[in-house]
Amino acid sequence: MRPDVLIAGAGPAGSVAALILARAGLRVRLLDRADFPRRKLCGDSLNPGALAVLRRLGLADAVSRRALPMRGMIVTGPGGVQVRGAYPPGVTGLAVARSDLDATLLQQAVEAGAAFEPGVSVGGPVLNRRGRVIGVSVRSGRGGGVRELGAPLTIAADGRRSALAFALGLARHPASPRRWAIGGYFDRGASDPAFGEMHIRRGLYFGVAPLPGGLTNACLVVPRPRRGALADPAGLLVSTLRNDVLAGPRFAGARMVIGPAVLGPLALDVRRPGVEGLMLAGDAAGFIDPMTGDGLRFAFRGAELAAGAALEALGGGAHDPARVLLARRRRAFGSKLRVNRALRRVVSSGPAVSAVEAAARVYPAGIRRLITLAADISAE
Repeated sequence: MRPDVLIAGAGPAGSVAALILARAGLRVRLLDRADFPRRKLCGDSLNPGALAVLRRLGLADAVSRRALPMRGMIVTGPGGVQVRGAYPPGVTGLAVARSDLDATLLQQAVEAGAAFEPGVSVGGPVLNRRGRVIGVSVRSGRGGGVRELGAPLTIAADGRRSALAFALGLARHPASPRRWAIGGYFDRGASDPAFGEMHIRRGLYFGVAPLPGGLTNACLVVPRPRRGALADPAGLLVSTLRNDVLAGPRFAGARMVIGPAVLGPLALDVRRPGVEGLMLAGDAAGFIDPMTGDGLRFAFRGAELAAGAALEALGGGAHDPARVLLARRRRAFGSKLRVNRALRRVVSSGPAVSAVEAAARVYPAGIRRLITLAADISAE
């Protein structure tokens, strides 16, 4: 049966959009090249704003079963300054492995009625004579032939390297910033099972998150590496952690049990979140870097916005859903993205990092305010 909506990508944004649309009674076909559970490089943290979206959708309990509550963040600087920022009473985030999160959200979407097809790679959009997207071309398995799938509306939630967004000229990787992430799981290293960590150093930063089962996620973000610098990503990650003035003692005897994974370049600029017949969601709709830990909140909320615009379009209430989505994304994310860009510029400048650290020594409340802002506590 022909679906009402095709969704490329069954990660958090794709699964949340599929769930919302299936609950509304639409026929949804959800495609992904991977099967689930699958590993995905991520900081494995949901900030309070992201958790608020899951609560609104009735998904928080299912996700929380394999998660740890996060009660705040610890931010440190290169000179040894540490600021511990606790969330307000009653406010928490979650630490949950992306493999568990993605599998749980996909299961909820399927239980809501979405049809999931794993092992399907989306190659590009199918256009009619007027240039409207009327479906996608796909390939099943390594040796499968190319075929076309049609639908009145498509949502591209296929990540930072979205085949659909790039084919339509909607996305590009900017010349700056050019950063790469290296992540792995260790058998120890977190300083507090209820707090995430962000360690900002000159020219790089790394996050640390405790996970259920005693695992610790460590994710390092570095600028454009010199040729060959990523030939040994495990060595680079481990040496950075063990040689760090603050994290070093905790990681000195830690063993990497899963990894490493490498991802880059991270940043993705998107000029418009869709065209006629197609809308973008998740990282395919734009991505900066993971420093502020709000990527999953953007994914969940962006999926809500895309699904809402899709429902209006299919119901005859929105003649240009991509334009509607653009306006709503600007209202939802505009101010936060401006803050994120400002923080990115600070982290990219060694003198600026030193100046902020000096200010934090005498006024740590300012960093605590930034921790609260990054947590999206008031966003919902």
